[in-house]
Amino acid sequence: MQYSINSIDLIKQSSDCLIVSIFQGKKFSQSAELLDKQSQGYIQRILDNGDLIEDCGKSIVLYNVPGITAPRVLLVYCGEESNLSVADFRKITSCMACALKALQVDEITSFLTDISIKGCDFSKQVRQSIELIEDCFYCFDELKTDKKNKIFPPKRFIFNLPSSLTSIEGTETLKQAIAITRGTKLTKDLANLPANLCTPRIMADEAKKLANDMGLTINILDETAIKKEGMGGLLAVAQGSEEPVKFITLEYQGITDQKPVVLIGKGVTFDSGGICLEPAAGMEEMKYDMSGAASVMGILKAVAELKLPIHIIGIMPLTENLPSGTAIKPGDVIKTLSGLSVEVINTDAEGRLILADALTYSERFNPDVVIDMATLTGAIIIALGAVATGMMSNNMELALEIEKAGQQSQDRVWPLPLWDEYQPQIDSNVADISNVGVGGGKSITAACFLSRFAKKLRWAHLDIAGTAWKSGPEKTSTGRPVALIMQFLLNRCQNNQ
Repeated sequence: MQYSINSIDLIKQSSDCLIVSIFQGKKFSQSAELLDKQSQGYIQRILDNGDLIEDCGKSIVLYNVPGITAPRVLLVYCGEESNLSVADFRKITSCMACALKALQVDEITSFLTDISIKGCDFSKQVRQSIELIEDCFYCFDELKTDKKNKIFPPKRFIFNLPSSLTSIEGTETLKQAIAITRGTKLTKDLANLPANLCTPRIMADEAKKLANDMGLTINILDETAIKKEGMGGLLAVAQGSEEPVKFITLEYQGITDQKPVVLIGKGVTFDSGGICLEPAAGMEEMKYDMSGAASVMGILKAVAELKLPIHIIGIMPLTENLPSGTAIKPGDVIKTLSGLSVEVINTDAEGRLILADALTYSERFNPDVVIDMATLTGAIIIALGAVATGMMSNNMELALEIEKAGQQSQDRVWPLPLWDEYQPQIDSNVADISNVGVGGGKSITAACFLSRFAKKLRWAHLDIAGTAWKSGPEKTSTGRPVALIMQFLLNRCQNNQ
């Protein structure tokens, strides 16, 4: 879909559909008032008949409105004009996008830009609108043979530019929004692939393609090199699978003489649980256990497309976690890259083992900050559901940066404690630490485990197990936390100017 921002004459605009807002008490927005005047009260008569349900986001399509060039007008109910929140706006936009899916038209012009949202200026409205529209129209159907019922998105979507703003502001907003949605789409496409079509080798090929297309520097370690490095955590998880393990770094250097931001993405391309086998019901969704690695690739794509003045290194440990005669067993003790020994209590707590080696490996880059993103624990779903990503950090300044970016992007996080009192729960009587904590707070003790390997780093951990994908018959990747991390990086670029 092509997006643009222009000053539009509502009366003469010949788009297939115009979108205008109506407020509580049948109050017109500026564009709706002009529309009603031109149509000699036609809009008012529609409202008086009660055809538009007064529920935020509800809409009605009007055809051939008198005096209007456009053949369709979508009236959208937006609630109380003076009290619209960001949440209201996102609901309105999502409902609007769903209504457009049913229309199947080529060009849309939206006048929803003339409404005022608390804490959401024009640029944020446009960016979030594009992200929500793209999410609504996203469909992973490349493996289907029958596509006769495929819904095609509009070819063009035009935002009306309020008279108080300049097109320069809008142009920069469009660039950012389009790059972020492209990065998000890459993340979704990779995560939605079935595990047989998204192995560590295939992910490595996708990383090579991304590096070639976007001018990134890539380094891929195979099993021999990983053994030479001493990554015992990654090798332990990989030893049950015949699929070759990979360890990939991707580097984008948009500025010299700057310490890098290191992004680490968990890349378990299928997690059966290993010897501690997961339940059969829903196990197919364990293809999403590489969502962290897919997010790293999506973020780097967006950053490179925007040519941001920042230095980023992405790290992706990639493996399957399968049961076999060679698989790691409960009670085994392994030695990680850091030198710490780990007693493996549960083979289904494998993500932290591969992240441990990645965290230690990141030290060689002398990073400014390190952020890992991982579908790590089921406990975070119990705690936070599918709304907020769990965040734990050993650096308050970094945590606040991420939290601010979450509020700005609406890809939000919720901080959880990483107090010393939790650390004894991962003690082991036969090794330095255990890979599973005793007692409650399983998401926190998982982060405590990771913190043992991040003592030299300014580090934050994002547990995206509840937010990276939607479960059930309509299962699909959400692309989170691409928008969150992109806002974090954009803020850093702006602060460094």
